[in-house]
Amino acid sequence: MERTLAPHLRKDLPRKIILLSGPRQSGKTTLAKMVEPDHEYVSYDDAEHRTTLIDRSWDRGKKLLILDELHKMPRWKGWLKGLHDTEGLHPPIIVTGSARLETYRKVGDSLAGRYFPFRLHPLDLKELHQARGAAATPDALDRLLRLSGFPEPFLDGTEVFYKRWRRTHLDIILRQDLIELADVQHIVQVETLIELLRSRVGSPISHASLARDLGCSDKTVKGWLLLLENMYVIFKVPPFHRNVARSLLKAPKYYFFDCARVKGDEGARFENLVAAALLKEVQLRVDTLGEDLHLRYLRTKDGREVDFVLEQDGKARLLIEAKWSDEGVSPPLRYFAAQLPEARAVQLVAKLRREKTYPDRVEVRQASSWLAAMPL
Repeated sequence: MERTLAPHLRKDLPRKIILLSGPRQSGKTTLAKMVEPDHEYVSYDDAEHRTTLIDRSWDRGKKLLILDELHKMPRWKGWLKGLHDTEGLHPPIIVTGSARLETYRKVGDSLAGRYFPFRLHPLDLKELHQARGAAATPDALDRLLRLSGFPEPFLDGTEVFYKRWRRTHLDIILRQDLIELADVQHIVQVETLIELLRSRVGSPISHASLARDLGCSDKTVKGWLLLLENMYVIFKVPPFHRNVARSLLKAPKYYFFDCARVKGDEGARFENLVAAALLKEVQLRVDTLGEDLHLRYLRTKDGREVDFVLEQDGKARLLIEAKWSDEGVSPPLRYFAAQLPEARAVQLVAKLRREKTYPDRVEVRQASSWLAAMPL
């Protein structure tokens, strides 16, 4: 299937180096190869390919050069900068990587002005709808909740395969990527942290509380959470506040890129699915259009909370509440819709009999069709 990012990559390849990052096994290498069939693929993990990189002896007659796992090469950014400055984009270059590439991309300015970053997410309802049509949407929601949006288990379609895939997927991340990324000695505690997060999806996370549960310091917990973010295991949704400094003092919420990993009832997994779909759309628009968009949540001191806020240019543009089957409008959503009249207010319901719009502008929408269209 044609991935949503493919035409954007083709458009930008003649102009910039493409840095394509995203969760492990989300399809980055496959996408890069599909962008241009006439390509040269070089992976730093392959001993013979490493010699090719050292000698710079790839086939320059190809229309695309794909450099996989390049971040493992010492001083890779300087090497890539030198290649760009001496040879330009002949052929065009896509660099693919997961956690480590994204982490190092944020450090230093060796490649400043020479690249465009793109982030590839697992499949979601919008991408499936665009590839397969409206008929696949209702079944796809259930399939995503059970099997995740990672292409291999989603396309296989069986829960047994997904459970086996999930175990090996996390083992590779923790016992290979994590050790390469940082000197982490307490793998078991990091695994326990992931288990704790699985049962707390949708709730503001206290670093102090996690530190007590794990028997370590707040600083250590924050470091582990950042590593898990950098490795695309989890992502953070911070609180929305017009005063950015104040927002940084409030507890964030964490969600998984693999929504099927979430413990608890269908409501928690569904909220995670909505969070992942919104983040994917936000990052797509940031990477391809340069928009100033952020995914937040909204909570007051007295406990009123809306699951998600789409922030654009510092202002709330869209309020979203995710419900599994509750058709009644959430009182906090109605409250914040009145407080933020410039923002559209939508309640997404997984199991809904009839869509509604109320006089105060609050909308109740069928989640599968709304997420497939993503009318932000």
